[in-house]
Amino acid sequence: MDIKGKIEELVERLKNDKALQDGFLKEPIPTLEKLLGVDLPEEQLKQLADGVRAKLNLDKAGDFLGGLLGKK
Repeated sequence: MDIKGKIEELVERLKNDKALQDGFLKEPIPTLEKLLGVDLPEEQLKQLADGVRAKLNLDKAGDFLGGLLGKK
């Protein structure tokens, strides 16, 4: 499995679906299991959840900073 590619795919799906994003923030592992449709070991799911969470946070920070810089 291409972890980086899967993280990108999951982040895009979460960003485009507020209900999924809320579910991920509340219960990341079950939400990822639902999105992936594959049974993975808990450790792999935790790694994916950490990667998705980090990417979502980076994207939000980038949006925030872009908004600030665009207002100059």
